[in-house]
Amino acid sequence: PREEAWGSLVSYLEARFPADAPRLREQVAAGEVVDELGRPFTLDSPYPAGGLAYLYRDVAPEARVPFDARVLHRDDDLVVVDKPHFLAVTPRGAWVTETVLVRLRRALDLPALSPAHRLDRPTAGVLVLTTRPEVRGAYQELFARRAVEKVYEAVVTLPAGLDLPTTVRSRIVKQHGVHQARTVPGKVNAITHVTLQRELPGGRALVGLRPETGRTHQLRVHLAGLGAPIVGDDLYPVEREVAPDDYSAPLQLLARSIAFDDPLTGERRQFVSQRTLAATGD
Repeated sequence: PREEAWGSLVSYLEARFPADAPRLREQVAAGEVVDELGRPFTLDSPYPAGGLAYLYRDVAPEARVPFDARVLHRDDDLVVVDKPHFLAVTPRGAWVTETVLVRLRRALDLPALSPAHRLDRPTAGVLVLTTRPEVRGAYQELFARRAVEKVYEAVVTLPAGLDLPTTVRSRIVKQHGVHQARTVPGKVNAITHVTLQRELPGGRALVGLRPETGRTHQLRVHLAGLGAPIVGDDLYPVEREVAPDDYSAPLQLLARSIAFDDPLTGERRQFVSQRTLAATGD
C-alpha cells in the first residue's frame, strides 16, 4: 500500500504474515523476495510504498496421494495420461504438490506443462496436457468449441423402470462456494447421452456416457436426476462428508476415451484409458 509507512520491507512482511516471521526473514536474506524486475530485496531494503514485492510462501506439507497417473502418450506437443481417482489435476485448496500437474512437471522435466481441459479430482481416466505455451491455445480451443469426442463409463444404482438409452437435456448452474451444482428451469446448457452397457449384480449397471457439453458435475447431476446416482458419489443426490484421505470408495466414473482431429497435423487422435471400474467386478 502506498499510504502505509514502514521502516523496511521485512518489517511490513512480518506484520502482514506474523506466523511466518522467522521463515520470511530467511527468504529475504536468501534473495528469494524480489521486485517487479526480479531484483532481490535485502533485510535492509526500505519499504517500497506503492511498489511490488513478489513473495513465494512455503507450501504446507502434504500427505502423498497413493495413486499415480500413467503416461499413455508423449510427443513434442502433448502428454496424455491415465489419471487415477483422488488425484487433483491442478493445484487448488489443500492439494498443490500432490497433483497431476506438479508431479508430471517434475518427473518429465516439463515446467510449461498445462492441462488442455478439466477432469475432476474424483474422476479417473484420460487427461490431455500440452507441453509448450505456443501450442496450448490450439488444443484448448478444441475442447472449448466441443470438437472433442468424449466417452465416459460409470457404475450406477439402476432404478426399476429406467428406459435406456436416453438423452438428458437440462440447465445446470454451479454457484461459487457451493459444492453441488443444480438443475434449474431455463435454456438447456447441458446434454448427455446415456446407454446401458450391461447390468451388474446388486441392482447396479455399467452405463456409457457421451456428453455434448461440459458443465461442472454434468454427468453426476444428470445420472442422479435419472434416479441412477453413480456408485461412490459423495455429492449427489445427497452430500455426505468424507475425509480427504479416505480412499475406500472411489467415485465409479471413468473418462474412457478422448478422440479429436489434431489441430496442428490434421491426423485423427484417440486415447483410451486402461483402467477398470472396481464396482464392475472386472
